[in-house]
Amino acid sequence: MTRAIDPKKIRGYHAHVYYDAKSREVAASLRKKIQHRFTVEMGRWRDEPVGPHPQAMYQVKFQPDEFARIVPWLMLNRAGLTILVHPETGDDYVDHAINALWLGEKLALRLDILKRLPEKST
Repeated sequence: MTRAIDPKKIRGYHAHVYYDAKSREVAASLRKKIQHRFTVEMGRWRDEPVGPHPQAMYQVKFQPDEFARIVPWLMLNRAGLTILVHPETGDDYVDHAINALWLGEKLALRLDILKRLPEKST
């Protein structure tokens, strides 16, 4: 049996909104809505795969107290886009591979990249 992890270890969350050339306009519209409705830090547009992410995306960073507001809203308003939501605990591999929440299609992340990164101190 594995030991329980204290949710207080979560320092924040990331939502990665994936898009392609056909859905970039939809992603832009969603981005504007997110910025106006929630307390978030928007990441830049990444039109090429970066890190473990297999396709174009932008990141939305938010604090734990915003989770209950933004995640249900994204569930209902993602406009067909795929979104990965994961905690920030200091272990990028576990955060992306094990403790992630998918809205829409689950994509195959390039997790080997995260295995090679040095662990952050928590």
